[in-house]
Amino acid sequence: MTNDVLHTLQENMGSFSKGQKRIAAYILENYDKAAFMTAGKLGGLANVSESTVVRFASSLGYDGYPAMQKALQELVRGKLTSIQRIQASNDRLFSSDVVTSVLQTDMDKIRVAIEEVDRAAFETVVDKLVNARHIYILGVRSSSFLAGYLHFYLHLIFPNVTLVTSNSAGDILERTLRIGPGDLLVGISFPRYSKATVKGVQFAHDRGADVVAITDSPMSPLYPLASASLLARSDMISFVDSLVAPFSLLNAIIVAAGHRKDGDIAQIFNRLESIWDEYGVFGYSDES
Repeated sequence: MTNDVLHTLQENMGSFSKGQKRIAAYILENYDKAAFMTAGKLGGLANVSESTVVRFASSLGYDGYPAMQKALQELVRGKLTSIQRIQASNDRLFSSDVVTSVLQTDMDKIRVAIEEVDRAAFETVVDKLVNARHIYILGVRSSSFLAGYLHFYLHLIFPNVTLVTSNSAGDILERTLRIGPGDLLVGISFPRYSKATVKGVQFAHDRGADVVAITDSPMSPLYPLASASLLARSDMISFVDSLVAPFSLLNAIIVAAGHRKDGDIAQIFNRLESIWDEYGVFGYSDES
């Protein structure tokens, strides 16, 4: 079934019943809000029953309402403005305890990642990291924190790792000027996808470098440019992105890569411990 729900609704509007037309009309006019509504809430606003909404989703070829809702979310995920995010999530968040709502949402994202992460793709990504001549890690805006976190640990494991976090496409191209065959670019991007990141990934791809995408969906603009992709949900919580699942996925990558370089890692940290002790980097001293 196509993920383009709006196109499907427009194409089939003439064949819908009166109730189905009300549902379709509401979705077409308010897709940014409908994508995050329960079947009952959508039915109430379209003046039909919840069961009518569920049957409508099935009639479109979806395996129930959640499948149609997911397809609609995929479509609008990268298009929502901050104001639309707030409006779409207010009812969901503030109808109960905010702390519980936010933490539960984060837990749900990790649970989905456990079920959906492609294990074969994960092993492929680790192989590419281990065998790359030079690793570039690209992430901007909120994804820059993910990129920085991954870089912090990978530069301890591998000798040639470059972090690229500029919001300027020109700066990104300059930082990756020498990228080419044998190199690996890890592109990290989540909705709303940064054009600068997409241009940087496209540049690496065009120069013959291997590309790994850390993103949220096959509909991500990074996905078709990558030879391997790892997907984790980053659904919006009000105006904030939920990045706990991507962070956990990066942790898994770091641990797996470190395990492959187990002997080297032990030597690196033995050396670091000696340096830290010599220069008093950590802990307190009696001297002022």
